[in-house]
Amino acid sequence: MSNFVCLSVARHALLRRRGWDFTRQGLAGSPPVRLVVGRDRHGSVDRAARFLGLGVADTVVVDSDTDGRMRPDALARALDEQTTADAATIVCLQAGEVHTGAFDPFAELIPIAKSHGAWVHVDGAFGLWAAASPRLHALTWGVDAADSWTTDAHKTLNVPYDCGMAIVRDPADSIAMFRAGGDYLMYTGFDPWDVTPELSRRARGVPVWAALASLGREGVEALVDRLHGNARRLERGLRAIPGVTVVCTPDFTQVMFRLHDDDATQELGRTILQEGTAALTGAHWRGRAVLRCSMSSWVTSDDDIDLTLAAIARLTSPAVI
Repeated sequence: MSNFVCLSVARHALLRRRGWDFTRQGLAGSPPVRLVVGRDRHGSVDRAARFLGLGVADTVVVDSDTDGRMRPDALARALDEQTTADAATIVCLQAGEVHTGAFDPFAELIPIAKSHGAWVHVDGAFGLWAAASPRLHALTWGVDAADSWTTDAHKTLNVPYDCGMAIVRDPADSIAMFRAGGDYLMYTGFDPWDVTPELSRRARGVPVWAALASLGREGVEALVDRLHGNARRLERGLRAIPGVTVVCTPDFTQVMFRLHDDDATQELGRTILQEGTAALTGAHWRGRAVLRCSMSSWVTSDDDIDLTLAAIARLTSPAVI
């Protein structure tokens, strides 16, 4: 939903710059809108695009590298090839690919997008929190030049589900898109219903405020570093288990690995769930079966990692197989 909010604001702002008032004139006859996305984007971006009325024909897919990062040369080529001069272009980048945890190279990509007049949106569901850590903030270098961000408080702050954040550079763009008004409403100058689709909603911001107030800047930094440390500990342990291949070095909190073939990898995923020590998510990466671990729980300890590694080693031993 936070992706939908930001992309809605982006479309409205871009059309307005072209002299088209979406809230008054609608979409019929408007300048074309194109969404430029990476090959390894999250599915929520595609769903948000559908809600906006943007289909496959309106979407330009840009190639990524082996770890899922959008390639700057591919973005430049894709934008150069789009010859519709009055098209409103939204470029959607990613902070933390959901399988590999890889971050798009923002410092290279955003200037390319801006040179073509594009709105830049960053889907940072879990990865945007790397900016809170001095050790990891280089992963997000350049992201401050984007026009909008999204992130997901439940993944890193561990607040309840249904708590996305939509962050837009200029609040006036959000208000222009969403403000509807009502004679019975009491306005305070900046209200949640001015910048989101919902008029009546629960106070989702309270758990976020409570977590941030409790942790403070240093606490958030320590939490982010601990989640990354858990991922690196798991990675090192997996590399020591015979028959296990770590597919990519974790930039942040995602660890992905596989066994010698797809059947064995998928069987391990089923078996470890039945065994009960840990939950690993089965997936496919570049056409091959993988298992992925997302380190996002604040209570995960070194002992939990070691127990998980011991279970994987036991279940992949020749005697078990």
